[in-house]
Amino acid sequence: QVQLVESGGGLVQAGGSLRLSCAASRIAVNINAMGWYRQAPGKQRELVAGITSGGMTNYADSVKGRFTISRDGPKNTVYLQMNSLKPDDTGVYYCKAERFGYWGQGTQVTVPS
Repeated sequence: QVQLVESGGGLVQAGGSLRLSCAASRIAVNINAMGWYRQAPGKQRELVAGITSGGMTNYADSVKGRFTISRDGPKNTVYLQMNSLKPDDTGVYYCKAERFGYWGQGTQVTVPS
């Protein structure tokens, strides 16, 4: 019954920016740990950014300094701001409610080389 709906993906040139959104229903993002994951072509799904219930953030080394995870309690939405995008950032990005193991449907991000 928890619903996570990602949006904001698309095609962007290297060096560009995108902001992904994860709109949540039946779960409050401000009191639950949330994460952004990505699955690149031919690779395993990996955590790229996480935020704890207390607001502590963590990032994969590959995106540190370029990506920012944030949340908006009133909108019940988690965001992933992605700057200085690289071709290696290409993949399907998923939102996850960590405690419950719920996943969104994913949104495609493509950064051509």
